[in-house]
Amino acid sequence: MRKETGLPDTPALDESHFRTIDPNSLFPAARTTSPPKFLLLYGSLRERSFSRFAAEEAARILQRFGAETRIFNPSGLPLPDDAPVDHPKVAELRDLVTWCDGMVWSSPERHGAMTGIMKTQIDWIPLSLGAVRPTQGKTLAVMQVSGGSQSFNAVNQLRILGRWMRCLTIPNQSSVPKAFQQFDEEGRMKPSPYYDRIVDVMEELVRFTLLTRDIREHLVDRYSERKESGAELISRVNTTAAR
Repeated sequence: MRKETGLPDTPALDESHFRTIDPNSLFPAARTTSPPKFLLLYGSLRERSFSRFAAEEAARILQRFGAETRIFNPSGLPLPDDAPVDHPKVAELRDLVTWCDGMVWSSPERHGAMTGIMKTQIDWIPLSLGAVRPTQGKTLAVMQVSGGSQSFNAVNQLRILGRWMRCLTIPNQSSVPKAFQQFDEEGRMKPSPYYDRIVDVMEELVRFTLLTRDIREHLVDRYSERKESGAELISRVNTTAAR
């Protein structure tokens, strides 16, 4: 009979890298008081770009909630790997991603998917910049506009990408059907349940951002990565000692 030790039997765990959950790290006494910062991306270069109009409305709502916003214009952004990373538009995009606390991605649905322009922007955002992961732990809201009936293809794809980029993608989302009917000649969104949903999404985005931005590093601190980093350190030390 196996002897009980009072602890679960977890022989595969590397105890040197295992951490119990620390409530003090999840609920810090000091909180950041500066306005949350949001980057908004849109996925069309047309003069009457409804995804841009939706992003601009989202930015106005975020500002009403006390946030700081910046909208990236993808015009002139090269295709992924078709220009160096110091290309001015690439550098601008990466600087904005590093600057922000959260993002809003707004894409048209084209051929049942997000647009290539939207995907190009996301593909230029790296998982890491040196030792910094510019998207990890940052909040994300996803939106789409459609020319026809309501669909969720683009937002579903954006959610997959958000997870891959290690963002904290909020539960709520916006999908605006027949977008040509929802915006006036000035590009302003008309009052409607679809506008109300965008307000809901931005409200939720700000709340999640305020809840998580001070504990971002703690939320994404992973056992497997601590273990891998520890193994790399041991390997480097051993290699150096052997020289």
